[in-house]
Parts: sequence; structure tokens; C-alpha cells
Amino acid sequence: MNAVQTGSANLIEIRDLGKTYRRGKQAIPVLQGVNLDVAAGDFFALMGPSGSGKTTLLNLIGGLDTPSAGSIVIGGQRIDKLSGAALARWRAAHVGFVFQFYNLLPMLSAQKNVELPLLLTKLSASERRKRAAIALQLVGLADRASHKPGELSGGQQQRVAIARAFVTDPTLLVCDEPTGDLDRAAAEEVLGLLQQLNRAHGKTIVMVTHDPRAAEHATHMVHLDKGELVGAARVAQPA
Repeated sequence: MNAVQTGSANLIEIRDLGKTYRRGKQAIPVLQGVNLDVAAGDFFALMGPSGSGKTTLLNLIGGLDTPSAGSIVIGGQRIDKLSGAALARWRAAHVGFVFQFYNLLPMLSAQKNVELPLLLTKLSASERRKRAAIALQLVGLADRASHKPGELSGGQQQRVAIARAFVTDPTLLVCDEPTGDLDRAAAEEVLGLLQQLNRAHGKTIVMVTHDPRAAEHATHMVHLDKGELVGAARVAQPA
């Protein structure tokens, strides 16, 4: 099967990807023969019904899981061949994660939550604070830096999570239902912010969503059904 392609300069190249889980002696295939290219600078929406394998595919792209078959090359690095420790180092250096339920530490301020990924770097404490402050300013929350998650709305918490995801200047942002727990107004703010990171800052984004309105903010979308790609399209953007 030919790979679904979204551009010529590929950041992500996936070939014959398969993932099977085992429950006792039973094999449960989740992905089968997935082939996909994602160009650098794409905002890519991955859609499909519940159980279609889209979150599994996202986890494989983000290095949170390893495939049962096939290959994943990101930025020239074949990540499916990395050891567990090497994969963890690659993830920390190259991928920012945004999840549906924010995953912020409730006892830390917004500033400290954004700083967390920087603790794995060699940056000084003052440089970490500076970078986190810049990230919070970009997401429009500079005035909320000292607030803890419980003092923020859901949309504000997700914007903090996005600031945390890109504070290390990752190659790739992976977003799993980033608006799934938000009302429509807050969702539009978050999606507009992701568009800004894509268009103004050149971030490649892969986003899982079940919401067609969310997918319309992407540059490309692809559909998964029962573990197989069944269609891809460029999303028409307003002038």
C-alpha cells in the first residue's frame, strides 16, 4: 500500500506499522499496515471512531509506545529501534505532549508546571524561569503565572499545558483530544493557539480528535477505521 502523503519534506515517515496487544493467549490487533508521511510544518488531524487505533498511533509517533511491526522515522531517526532509555531521551529532546485532561501538578503554580520539562536540561534556574515566563506570555497567561491549576479555568489549564509542551522548543507536538474536556469557546481559543504555533512558529503538530470542527483547524486530516487508514485530505483554510 502506498503511504498517505501530506508534503514533500517529511518529518515523519511510517511504513507497514502494526501494533498488537496480548490479553493472555489472545492477540488483539489495533493497527495494521499503516503507511503515512507527515511533512515538516504540517498541522495534522487524526480522526476516527472510538477504538479505531488513533490514540495508539499517536502514542507510537510520540515514542510513548513501541510497534509490533513496521518502522517509524522522525527527523531522520528510526525511533522504533531505540532502547527504552534512548527512546526516553529522544522524547524529552524532540516531543511536546498535550493531553485531554491537562496533566498539571495541582500543588505547583502555572510557572512551575511549565518549567517541569526544563528540569531535564542543563539550563540554570534563572534561565528556566525566563523560558517558562516567555511561554506563558505566548499563551496569554503571563498574569496567571503564580496561580495553581485549581485557580484556573479548564481552558486556561490547557493553555498552561500547551506552554509546557513547547517550552523546550520540540520538533513535534502531539495532542490527544486537546479540546475534549472544554466548552466550545475555550476549545476555539486552544485550537487558535495551536494554529498560531503551527503557522507563526513552524511547529509540526499531530492531533487526535473526534470533533470535525477541531479538525478544520488543521492543514491535513486522515481517518482511521479498525486500525487501518481509510482516507486523507488537505483541509481548506480560510483566506
